[in-house]
Amino acid sequence: MEQIKIVSKEPQPQHIVAEVKPPAPRLYGRQKGRPLRQRQQCLIDEALPRIRFPLRDAGSPASAFTVQPKQIWLEVGFGGGEHVVAQVAAYPAVGYIASEVFENGLCSLLSRLFPEGQEATAPLPPTLRVWDDDARLLLAQLPEASLDRLFLMFPDPWPKARHAKRRFVHPGNLSLVARVLKPGSEWRVASDDPTYQAWVEEVMENQNLFEIAEAVTIRPDDWPPTRYEAKAIKAGRQPFYWRFIRR
Repeated sequence: MEQIKIVSKEPQPQHIVAEVKPPAPRLYGRQKGRPLRQRQQCLIDEALPRIRFPLRDAGSPASAFTVQPKQIWLEVGFGGGEHVVAQVAAYPAVGYIASEVFENGLCSLLSRLFPEGQEATAPLPPTLRVWDDDARLLLAQLPEASLDRLFLMFPDPWPKARHAKRRFVHPGNLSLVARVLKPGSEWRVASDDPTYQAWVEEVMENQNLFEIAEAVTIRPDDWPPTRYEAKAIKAGRQPFYWRFIRR
């Protein structure tokens, strides 16, 4: 299906980026939801430590995988994990680091990987590791130009103006992201929130680290769907999809 480029949008407030505070040093957002069921707690206690990306390997991220990957990709905030599973299956030569702090999201991914009763014994996926802390901590430790692709799929928009400092797409985070991406590598961003969409476009128009890209409104064929995308479309919201290329 042909992708449709966005050529016009509703008027948006100007100069929102110039007034924003620096990115928040602490991690906001939910880390815990409802009390975990027995199976979920078992996944957190037994499966997660086995598949966790060790910070000691950040200086040489390929060493964290049981097979030598040809590329390293990182997904920030993987939600339910369906995008992670699809990408890992489609690209078996890629070492994939999946980052998420919300326990229920972690359990959702882990439940797809570890059969019940085998949380402590099932073989690990050879090219997948999980980071369950602030992604910025990992980005700060990775070597320069060590990532071949980065994903930010339907992040929390933090729609209130006073919460803009909590957004991952932020002028204060761009150099952190750009440092670890190889020249010519791709940063994929998707959002269905109008405030966040306007924010991404202004942030990226006021930087020189990435090639500016217009959003498309039809998900590209090589972007696996997510539950958040389906929820947005069902609610009548229009997702935007961007590819930003590291200069």
